[in-house]
Amino acid sequence: MTDALTKLLQTRDWLMADGATGTNLFNMGLSSGDAPEMWNEEHPDRIKKLYSLAVDNGSDIFLTNSFGGNASRLKLHDAGHRARELSRISAELGREVADAAGRPVVVAGSVGPTGDIMLPVGTLSHADAVEIFHEQAEGLKEGGADVLWLETISAPEEYRAAAEAFALADMPWCGTMSFDTAGRTMMGMTSADMVNMVEALPNPPLGFGANCGTGSSDLLRTALGFVAQGTERPIIAKGNAGIPKYVDGHIHYDGTPELMGDYAVMARDCGATIIGGCCGTMPEHLKAMREALETRPRGPRPTLDQITEKLGAFSSAGDGTGDDVAPVRERRGRRRRG
Repeated sequence: MTDALTKLLQTRDWLMADGATGTNLFNMGLSSGDAPEMWNEEHPDRIKKLYSLAVDNGSDIFLTNSFGGNASRLKLHDAGHRARELSRISAELGREVADAAGRPVVVAGSVGPTGDIMLPVGTLSHADAVEIFHEQAEGLKEGGADVLWLETISAPEEYRAAAEAFALADMPWCGTMSFDTAGRTMMGMTSADMVNMVEALPNPPLGFGANCGTGSSDLLRTALGFVAQGTERPIIAKGNAGIPKYVDGHIHYDGTPELMGDYAVMARDCGATIIGGCCGTMPEHLKAMREALETRPRGPRPTLDQITEKLGAFSSAGDGTGDDVAPVRERRGRRRRG
């Protein structure tokens, strides 16, 4: 039986994913430091509203509210034992929204990093990482997720552990990494490294790519890096809505709906098949992205100069694959998705 995402990919040459989770939930009242996953049980109406905002503004795929829903992260909130349950609820709520959409909409079970560093640098073993990811994957599967969606990963070891776990769960999956350190992930992976890793996996993802990171310009440069490797696997681009800035005690993203419309079209023209937003991407951004993708004709692959002219300067001189990789500005700390 063909999975829902593959089926949709066979009928379209681009799909639109969703936007931010955290930014939208903070606007609904989530407090900094709280676990968003607890809202799956405490405020299911707000989580369904989050999903509906994506669907109503054109998303073909939306991610469940389970990014930090693994045992390792939830133990910080004394809820590590509830990882499978909270992930299941997040997918059940998503299933309700998708089934009522009146068109094919894919429920993607969000799986974020464990929050731990793997051996030999850290203390997390491969076997323990697989177990953590497998538990969450089974919960998302039970809740009705169509596909598992690994995101914001920095270490290749963690990506491989998740792939193994998803095979145990017998679920199709997609997986993105965050290239936020002068064109590389925090653990040093380049776009070329990622393509090589993905193609060597015994259980490769349906699609792969980049999410979060710095600005949308950097993300598109990374997408061009994927394309340069000659991969035929669908590429995912989920860029932030502009650049994060600290304003009045809060992180604010300066990307306008118009800018995100330009980003979406350029992502498509760069070679991305699945296009969405990450941190700061609100419903009004999604609406502009969908309109731009539907109304603007496909164009030639943009140059780096054309990307910066439309979306702003890169945060580093190079994409991490050459010698010139000095960062232009100080790298910000790691943060939750959205």
